Amino acid sequence: MYRNIFLMFIFFVLLCSGSKCSSTVQSNGSNEASADSVKTILKGLNYPWEILWGKDDYIWMTEREGKISKVDPVTGKIIFSASIAEVESRNEGGMLGMVQHPDFLTNGLFYVVYNYESSNGYREKMVQMKFENGSIKPGKTLIENIPASSIHNGSRLWIDNDKIFMTTGDAANQPNAQRTTSFSGKVLRFNLDGSIPADNPFPGSVVWSYGHRNQQGLVVANGIMYASEHGPNEEDEINIVEKKRNYGWPAVNGPCDENGEKTFCDANNVKEPIWSSGNNTLAVCGMDYYSSNLIPAWNNSLLMCTLKDASLRVLTLSKDGLSVTSPKTFFKNRFGRLRDICISPAGKVYICTSNGGNEDLLVEISKP
Repeated sequence: MYRNIFLMFIFFVLLCSGSKCSSTVQSNGSNEASADSVKTILKGLNYPWEILWGKDDYIWMTEREGKISKVDPVTGKIIFSASIAEVESRNEGGMLGMVQHPDFLTNGLFYVVYNYESSNGYREKMVQMKFENGSIKPGKTLIENIPASSIHNGSRLWIDNDKIFMTTGDAANQPNAQRTTSFSGKVLRFNLDGSIPADNPFPGSVVWSYGHRNQQGLVVANGIMYASEHGPNEEDEINIVEKKRNYGWPAVNGPCDENGEKTFCDANNVKEPIWSSGNNTLAVCGMDYYSSNLIPAWNNSLLMCTLKDASLRVLTLSKDGLSVTSPKTFFKNRFGRLRDICISPAGKVYICTSNGGNEDLLVEISKP
């Protein structure tokens, strides 16, 4: 009998070594991913901040110390890389958000946000650059001299209907979030050439919404703009961003559910979040919208990275997109801190880590 058991064990080992057995990766006890559906595309990165699926079907990436790279998502090979000398990286500051012009394939234009040192101190700017003949050419500065800090700099970019939206943090000066004359703690809106749209809510200003703490995720889906926002020590948020709306910070954190908050919300037309983390903080970050049949269970969901919680959150939306109906957690503590996410046209999901030490990863997910 023991001989038969031993032979069965040997057969099982040989069978698995032939790749017919697939292992699973446990995620917080309830969600799993098969090992062959998750693979590392690229290693040796140092604080990647933005990853986006480029219009040329390559992944474009920023790293906080000032690097911009173009990556082949199939081979993991870095096709192009350049560093912007003006970038000044301080803790959370450095090279941040990036987005490509709608006509990038013909004009090579793209936009980046980064922090720099000026005569006025540490500051933030958005610059239009051009990728041409395998090199980056400096371009037009759309906005500069935004207050920056070693914390709370934002900044994500999104283009919708030929308008650029940019998130900014409060740069550790909380009252500025409520001042519509300040560019801190805001969503800003520009024309593609950097001019001020005529229909912006505050005449002569790029301010679109205000009362934000530190937004590091931004996506438009089905005509609705969603932003993920860090709370101080609780109540991380997902907000629907609307024109001229106040989002409460620093008087309000999360929903308007305390007496003082209710008074402020009533008096200032505060827009409450559609989701919050409750009495803890996840350090919510990059976000994208999933609408592919490759992973049907994730359809009509916001996919959101978290830093402190070290997980990917899948937040299924209601049919009208105005609420979160079914939040789920994946890959908790599998890769460490997760900074950003992008999705290919085929529905593959890419995430980048934010652990530092030249040990960060770019990972592909094709099945939950």
